[in-house]
Amino acid sequence: MKPSAQTVARNGDTVTAIARLDKKTKNLVKRLHEGDVAIIDHTDVDMVSAESLIEKKPSCIVNAACSVTGSYPNLGPLTIVASGITIIDEVGGGVFERLKEGDAVQVEGNRVIHAGAEVAVGNLLTLEEIERRIEESKKKLGRHLGDFAANTVALLEAEKEILLESVDLPLIRTQFKGRHVLVVVRGHDYKKDLAVLKSYIREIRPVLVGVDGGADALIEAGYKPQMIVGDMDSVSDMALRGKSELVVHGYADGRAPGKKRLDELGLQSTTFHYPGTSEDIAMLMAYEKGAEMIALVGSHNSLIEFLDKDRKGMASTFLVRLRLGSTLVDAKGVSELYRARVKGWHLALMALAALVTIIIVVLLSEPARQFISVMALRFQVWLMKLQNLI
Repeated sequence: MKPSAQTVARNGDTVTAIARLDKKTKNLVKRLHEGDVAIIDHTDVDMVSAESLIEKKPSCIVNAACSVTGSYPNLGPLTIVASGITIIDEVGGGVFERLKEGDAVQVEGNRVIHAGAEVAVGNLLTLEEIERRIEESKKKLGRHLGDFAANTVALLEAEKEILLESVDLPLIRTQFKGRHVLVVVRGHDYKKDLAVLKSYIREIRPVLVGVDGGADALIEAGYKPQMIVGDMDSVSDMALRGKSELVVHGYADGRAPGKKRLDELGLQSTTFHYPGTSEDIAMLMAYEKGAEMIALVGSHNSLIEFLDKDRKGMASTFLVRLRLGSTLVDAKGVSELYRARVKGWHLALMALAALVTIIIVVLLSEPARQFISVMALRFQVWLMKLQNLI
């Protein structure tokens, strides 16, 4: 039976519900249903994970790790608690040994109980406590920025020759030449960006490229990706089997972990060995294959977003964006620059202009005034005949 909100029992501050466990939040949300107790092991919960958890509407989140360490201003836990979902924090990894998937648990305050025994106890996070930690972490941003810049420069030195030399592209069948390309990453606000770009996608018909979970994002929005690129660790089997061209991100050391999964599913794929991120290689393929414009949805741009992803620098992203130049635009920029060709206020303005024109013609044209007078007389005669019949 599919768990639902009906499996949740509330008695005052006590909640009884089904437990769902996974040390990887992105895997847990695939099985999580409304009302479940989500048990995770996620240090510094990032915004993307927070949004995916909120969307599933669990009754409570139990974290074995610390949701907000204060090492940087991560807003994920703040967003979760502000949405009305309780977080019981730092319960310890033992909860994964004491509970199994599908167990019925009770949550009382900061305690988790199963079969009458306490299996976990932690800190009940409040908005005030999260805000305090975030304010404290802002004082450390200067140090983080310095470390981040130093790591970026070091990586630039190590990767510049590989990233700036000619690209040995794999053989791919997707046609990019002369077309717009929309690269979708399942990042912060990706749903909002896709919704805003609905008219752009409908009228321009760009090539749709999903980066890992970005493929599922496109499918959920009602589109079919022509290509899926990535490590293949956060994209669903359903998306992979959707007849899209599959390009596995292979690392510079020769590894390509995603290839094994696709082989097990019996799916054909191409491997592209290249440094950087999966979104980097998606953009590079489109650019080198002659794309007219590349728009990016859900990408990571700010220092906070890179810290959310636990990246120490942005060398590959920096170099790839330098290489693409004006061909690359952020999807938010597209949504601001692009508008549907005909809008309601355009039509209203046209109607008003036509009405003003008619009035001017009537006022200045003697034949027009005579014609209107004749039509008015005829209308009066018709009314008189109608009254006599009544």
